[in-house]
Amino acid sequence: MQIRAEEISAIIKEKIKGFDKQVDVKETGSVIQVGDGIAKVYGLDGAMAGEMLEFPGGLYGIALNLEED
Repeated sequence: MQIRAEEISAIIKEKIKGFDKQVDVKETGSVIQVGDGIAKVYGLDGAMAGEMLEFPGGLYGIALNLEED
């Protein structure tokens, strides 16, 4: 059985055509410190005051104090 380039090309084109084009953009930061229910997070340059943040383990928080280094 010989594989032809036309068959491979057709299969690839069909897979690309059915590809889900939806993109889910996420910004990821690093938790530096946690204590008394407050997390200090570095690397969320696009976060806005009052924005809800999702943490690992299904935890949520609110961005309150935005500081730049």
